[in-house]
Amino acid sequence: MQPAHRIQIESLSESGCDDFFQYLNDHLSDNGAEDMGYFLPLPKSESRFQSDKQQSFRDGLGVSVGSTGWRRAWVARAANQQIVGHVDLRPHPVRFAGHRCLLGLGVHRQHRRVGLGSLLLAHATDWAVAHSGLEWLDLQIMSANAPAMQLYLRAGFARVGEMIDMFKLDGRCFSATTMTKRLRED
Repeated sequence: MQPAHRIQIESLSESGCDDFFQYLNDHLSDNGAEDMGYFLPLPKSESRFQSDKQQSFRDGLGVSVGSTGWRRAWVARAANQQIVGHVDLRPHPVRFAGHRCLLGLGVHRQHRRVGLGSLLLAHATDWAVAHSGLEWLDLQIMSANAPAMQLYLRAGFARVGEMIDMFKLDGRCFSATTMTKRLRED
């Protein structure tokens, strides 16, 4: 594990997606593990980045922000160039919400609790403020994911709702918490 200050954050391009998808599937394999719990609303047996979503992710990196299907993503690389974390922004799937976007974030199991999540979150937030017309960052997390909840609260996100028993995964019920952060005042 390297200290977060020794990690380089770089923009993900279409050409880097194969390496990213390999990292992401390894990361997702932790979902539902006994020592990790659930951090995504997927059963353990389906905790991988589906191949049908890979192409839309890849394509979205080349789409202008504000256009249908856009996406921006950054990866954190260790000194050996291994991807050890990621953050991405994408549009809401509903009309008339172009001033908001959804945030996703993950950190490799060996690089958690060293500040990398905070660095990735700050990087994406700074980009959203400087390079787009976005006004809000939104996310949804599994309510039982206390480390993620604390990370987002420390970064200025507010809890705006919880759906009790939103997901049934592997025979258990899980609630989901919605959080948001205002990027700029009008």
